[in-house]
Amino acid sequence: MTARIRWRQAVSWALAGVLGAAGLLLLHFWIPSEDIRFSICLSRRLLGLPCPGCGMTRALAHLAKGEWRAAVAVHPFAPLLAAELLLGWLAWGVLHVSGWALRLPRRVWPDGAGPLVLTNAALLTALWMGRLAAGALPR
Repeated sequence: MTARIRWRQAVSWALAGVLGAAGLLLLHFWIPSEDIRFSICLSRRLLGLPCPGCGMTRALAHLAKGEWRAAVAVHPFAPLLAAELLLGWLAWGVLHVSGWALRLPRRVWPDGAGPLVLTNAALLTALWMGRLAAGALPR
């Protein structure tokens, strides 16, 4: 790997960290509105039906403030998503510093992150269906 490519990867990693820290700071001070008129979810706004990820922004805002119980009450997978993001960023940095390349065979998944994305989507959908059946979707 050339020095130029390594430098670009280091800058990308650092920039992702800065953006993540800025997002954490924003969520620490910003209180997302629970009013449906100000929702960023199109499903909730247009159809009045929360999507599988509804409440995640509010839950992450609670996590940024250290309010774990409130975060889990709004969306149970918020701590899991936060941990995945942090661990993914740290793994990216370790792989970059060590010079290793994480490569999965193309027959497993073309981009390497696919199984994690599919697992998260399946879990979100299962949780949403359970909450829908129980009448416990976030308002």
